[in-house]
Parts: sequence; C-alpha cells; structure tokens
Amino acid sequence: MIYLDHAATTPMSETAIRVYSKVSRRYYGNSSSLHDVGSDAESLLEESRRQLATYFNGNPEGVYFTSGGSESNHLAIVSMARGNASKGKHLITTETEHASIANTFLLLENEGFRVTKIPVDSTGTVEVAAVREALEEDTILVSIGHANSEIGTVQPLKEIGLLLKERGVLFHSDCVQTFGKIPIDVKGIGLDSLSISSHKVYGPKGVGACYIAPNVSWCASIPGSSHENGFRSGTVNVPGNAAFVTAAEEMIDSMAHYERHFRMLRNNFVDFAKSDDRIVIEGHPAEHLPAIIGFRVKGLEGQYVMLELNRKGFAVSTGSACSVGKQSPSKTMLSLGRSPEEARELVRISFGKSTSKKEVEALIQALEGILASMDTAKSVQAGL
Repeated sequence: MIYLDHAATTPMSETAIRVYSKVSRRYYGNSSSLHDVGSDAESLLEESRRQLATYFNGNPEGVYFTSGGSESNHLAIVSMARGNASKGKHLITTETEHASIANTFLLLENEGFRVTKIPVDSTGTVEVAAVREALEEDTILVSIGHANSEIGTVQPLKEIGLLLKERGVLFHSDCVQTFGKIPIDVKGIGLDSLSISSHKVYGPKGVGACYIAPNVSWCASIPGSSHENGFRSGTVNVPGNAAFVTAAEEMIDSMAHYERHFRMLRNNFVDFAKSDDRIVIEGHPAEHLPAIIGFRVKGLEGQYVMLELNRKGFAVSTGSACSVGKQSPSKTMLSLGRSPEEARELVRISFGKSTSKKEVEALIQALEGILASMDTAKSVQAGL
C-alpha cells in the first residue's frame, strides 16, 4: 500500500520510537510526585517544554502539554474566552475550521458568548478586510487556522495578527497542519495562542501541546486542575512528550529540504491535472502547503475515487480524517462556494517524508485508469 494520507496521521519516526521506549523505562515517575523518581520525570518534562517553545519562538511558561490537537484547540479557546469574559462576549472564527474548534464555539455560544463566522473566498483564504469588518467593541478572541487540512490553503496570519494587536484582541490559531512544515513565529505573527499535535510530525498519537502567552489571562476548563500549572487534569505523558519534541526537532531541522521535495511532487501532480480538464485542484494557487492537494474529478464522488484508489493500492482520503464515515458534503468546499455535488467530489492526497516521485507517478497512472473507465462507461451508455 502506498500511503498518501500524511495529513491525517504519520508513522512514528524510528528516533521518536527509541526515545519513547527509553524514557518509558527510565523516567516512569509521575512528574507531579515529590520524590526523586518524580523529580527526574519533572526535569525531563521541563526540558521538553523549553525545547518545544524554541520551535515557534514562544515562552516555555506558556507551553501546556495535552492529549493532542483537538484538546489543545478546545482548552485554548475555552480557557481564554472564559478568562476574559469580563472584557467582552464576542468571538470570531471562520467557516472552515476543524471540528474541534467549531464545536467549541458552539459550546461557548450556549454559555452566552456571541460568535461571528467570517467567510473565505473561492481559494479558501480569509481576507483581512473581513476580519476587520467583523470586529466589534466587545470582541475578545479570534481563532483562525493556519492552514486548511483539506485543501492546504495557508492564511495571512501576520496581517491579521497586526490588525488584532492594534485592537487589543486575542489571537489563536490551529497550527496542527503547519507545525514542522513551515516556519511559525508566534511573536512575529502576533499569535497569543496556538495548538499543535505530535502525530502530524512523526511523533506518538495522543500527545500535543497548547501555547498561551504568559501575559494572557485564562481560566481553567476544569476548576481545581492540578497538572500543567492548573491548565488541565491528568497525569502528564512524559515519554510521549519527549518523543513528540524529538520528532518535531527532526522535522524542523529538515524543513527546507522537505519543502522542496513536496513542491517537486506537487508540481508533478499539478502538471498531470492540467492535462485533463476533468480534474480540478482546489485551494490557493500560491499560498498553500505543498504537501496537501485537494482535488476533484468532475462527475465522480470522492468516496468512489478513494475506494478505487484503495483497491489499486493507494491510501488517500476524502478530506479531514475527523469526518470519515459521514456522507455530507465537505464543509470547506461548501464554504468555497462549491455546490453540494462538487463538495462531495473532494479527494485529498498528502505527502510525507517517505513519499517518492515514483509513487506519485504510480498514483497518476492509477487516476488515468479511473478516467479511462469513465470514458468507457460513457461510450457504452451512449451506444445503448
């Protein structure tokens, strides 16, 4: 099976596996315990925290380890919204956010907050003017994902960040898809908070982190939480966090190399798509993650294409892995202005460190076979 679904999850790197195993044996103590075994685990945890903060130019005191990107999104938004509710009750997000964010804003709406969802253009881009127009006197928080997980469009966070700093509005971003793939500088962008996940960068699943700048007020989601400086409950996964940081370091050290590699693979696929007008590539033509390609085959449901490719030995998806099993059209595609039928046509391929040019060429050949079958079926139908 040729795996082309790295935006859904990645295999653990060998180095991360070794670190996880070693730390599990040697640093097995509860990092909150006061004895030496606990203190050893705590020391390693704090070193992991310090190191992780350097990867996005954050302050170690603002790093909180979690169970993954979804929990990080939820805790960041809920904690900051509740912690700043005395300043206002208006929140802003977009129509294309991950389900963990959309559902968190729904929860806050039920608590009395007002939520404005700003639209995106036909490429999936949030326009700065739309953010400016949505701001109100009591706006306290804006959450906009760094890159869309289905089509790869990267948002102009720096320009939005400058606007929000001028207005004194907190800025959170879901950076799960971009961390380790493109540079992130929370201070340069103007982010007060971000969410990242281990299993997207070849680390273990069930591990992630949330960053909230130390100067930002927040209120614990669960009162009386005793771990991560009161940010969340539950014994901290020291081996998982050490492996996460190790995997992240490997990705960031090789970021430029893989960016060039992914762009070369993308160009190969785009050249193929241009040769057949039945294939439509979605997303921004320039501001995108090169490793993610969302495309449509006109007239074919994405689920059919995905299953046909699976039969031919390719693992791809029909969009966000968190929506698997749902027959409803892609929310992102609908937000781009596509019809429900077009939205159901979405297929996503996403490259990883191991993806080769030969594998992409094999994928293209498989898609050519599917297109040829379409032509044959039409010919037979026309002859009836």
